[in-house]
Amino acid sequence: MIYNQSEFDLRCEWGAQGVSQLTSISDVVVIVDVLSFSTCVEIATNNGAIIFPYAYKDESVINYAKSVQAELASHRQRWTTSRYSLSPKSLEKIPDGTRLVLPSPNGSFLTLHTGERPTLAGCLRNCQAVAEFAQKYGDKIAVIPAGERWKDDGSLRPAFEDLIGAGAILSYLRGSLSPEAEAAVAAFQAFQQDLVGYLQKCSSGKELIEKGFEPDVELAAAFNISDCVPLLIDNAYLNSRLKN
Repeated sequence: MIYNQSEFDLRCEWGAQGVSQLTSISDVVVIVDVLSFSTCVEIATNNGAIIFPYAYKDESVINYAKSVQAELASHRQRWTTSRYSLSPKSLEKIPDGTRLVLPSPNGSFLTLHTGERPTLAGCLRNCQAVAEFAQKYGDKIAVIPAGERWKDDGSLRPAFEDLIGAGAILSYLRGSLSPEAEAAVAAFQAFQQDLVGYLQKCSSGKELIEKGFEPDVELAAAFNISDCVPLLIDNAYLNSRLKN
């Protein structure tokens, strides 16, 4: 298959097609959605919470949350009354043991399609820890920048912040890089000296700041400050340290 980068150890491809092309031939998959699903998952699981990904704007989520005895997060537009949302800031003090269903249109959606393959949530905050943990599964690693969606037709919008996040993780991995993975590493290295500034200026960052969520951008831009590795187990992300 010409699109699956199978001749390389370290692969990188965008969104749902990236999951489709790379997952089955990789030892582990890393989902990267910096603004904001992966960052939310890192912060919440680092506090000991258990995060259940779910499809975005799917009314069945209410029954699903009840079935797993979990609270249902809102989105930033607050379509539920939960105190937690797809805002990293809202999760900074989430208590240990909280069970939370966190729908999102990108990172959560992609997580649901990795099947039985070991799946991690990576971001700038935990890039080195995720890379080191991923290599425990094997040499063949798929890093999936989630991207965003264009509002007019829902098609993929490659997102600066996810390219940078994927590159940060890939920069700590050992093995041969596909050209796509090498490009992500080069992008990260080009911008790593001012991650906060560039995330504030990129399209996704500007959108969040305009809506009053600048603290979320700052939290997402924090680099390599966490050793928390969110690992998907039984359809929920939890801190891999709690598994052991």
